[in-house]
This record gives sequence, C-alpha cells and structure tokens, in this order.
Amino acid sequence: MTEDPVSIEEENSKGINPPWFRLRAVFVHLYTASGAVLALLILFAAFRGEAVEALWLMLITLLIDSTDGLLARRLRVSEALPFFDGAMLDNIVDYMTYVLAPMVLLWSGGYLPDGDWGVVVAALPLLASSYQFCRVDAKTDDHFFLGFPSYFNVVAFYVIVFGLSPGTAAAVLVVCSLLVFVPIRYVYPTRTAAFRGLSLTLTTLWLACNAAILFQMREPGPPDSPLLGFSLAYLIYYFGLSLYLSGKLLEARRTQEREA
Repeated sequence: MTEDPVSIEEENSKGINPPWFRLRAVFVHLYTASGAVLALLILFAAFRGEAVEALWLMLITLLIDSTDGLLARRLRVSEALPFFDGAMLDNIVDYMTYVLAPMVLLWSGGYLPDGDWGVVVAALPLLASSYQFCRVDAKTDDHFFLGFPSYFNVVAFYVIVFGLSPGTAAAVLVVCSLLVFVPIRYVYPTRTAAFRGLSLTLTTLWLACNAAILFQMREPGPPDSPLLGFSLAYLIYYFGLSLYLSGKLLEARRTQEREA
C-alpha cells in the first residue's frame, strides 16, 4: 500500500506526523549511526592486529554509507524528524569510519613509518579531513565532492592488500591529503547525474570485488590478479570520470564568462 504524500504534507503543516512516519525515520538514523559502532569495532580489530577483519568492517561501513542517503530521501526523514540533523550525523560517522579508524589501523599495524614520522603522516589526513568536513561546499549543489573526498578507508584497503611499504603508504597519504585542498570535483556515485547508472553499477561490482579479495586474504598467498585488476580499474574509472566532468564544468563556466 503506497503512502499519500499530500496527506502527510498536510499533517506536517499542522505539526502532526503519523507515528509510523517518525518511527521509520528513527530507524534510518540508527542505521546511519551504526557506522559509529562499526568504527569502534574497527579500532578493536586494529589493536588486536586483525587487519582483514578491520577491512571487512570498513567494507560494511561503505555499504551503509552508500545506502543510508538513498533511504533517507526515499522515506523523507527530514520531514518526519525536522529537529534532527541527519547530514551532521552522517558527517560524524563518515569522519570516524573514513578517516580516524583507517589511520589508526595503518599506524597500529606498522604500515606507516616508525616513530614520530608515522604519527605526523597519520595526522595529516585527520587535519585535512577536518577542514573538508567543515566546508559548506564540500558537497556541491550539483552533487559532486569538492576536493578529494577523504576516502582514506579506500587508501588503507589498498595499502594493506598490496602490502605497500611504509614509505610508499606515507607518500600516498600525503598526496591525498593535499588533494583535499585542490578544488577538483569528484563524482558522488549515488547522486552525480552524469553516468549515474554506470557509476552505480561499477561501484556495486567494485564493492563485491573487494569482498571477494578479502575472502581470499583469509588464505595464504596473494588474491587473484583479475580481482585486483578490476578493483584498480574502477579507481581509474572513478578518477578519470571525475577529472573529465570537472574539466567540462570548468570549460562551461569559462565559456559563460566570455559570453557575459
């Protein structure tokens, strides 16, 4: 049975929401907030030296983050609970799962340089992401991320899967931290209109591929090369499409300025 949007809007205008309408919004927010609990479990796994377990938990947080926004828009949670800022909750959880927990995992697992340099390298993404998460235009009106979108959980995944040296891992983290401040537009896979269907399909396959890689990491030996190849190919697609669309938007803006 489908809901009647008009009747709900009329009730909202009177300050009355049906209990079921509010309850399902609460569950969506709890779904988002579950990422904070997973962040704690990632930290526990990191300090136990269970890197693969931590990566599994980070993969689950990616799935939650990829779907909670869709649920929130579909179930109109901002109308049901107008006093609650779901976007702020999402940012808090994302900072914990995308930045803080991955940096602790890399630092505690010995994937970063020893001593004070390792602490400095781990701190850079924390500082850069603190800046980005507080920018009001970090997510643009046309649904792009402005600057590298703090995917340090993805960086941690590849550092561990490929067994990168501490020096190489540090270099990647420094570059990604600097890219936070470069105003390139990055694709928001679930919301960017251009190539949205293709991006959603490839993102889903990429998540499944990474799950298969983690399954294989339970056994001795490296994961299958085709899986690793597809996983990396997706990154090329993502960054390539982001640069292409960012360039197209910049070109269109310059054309408008010349015509004006």
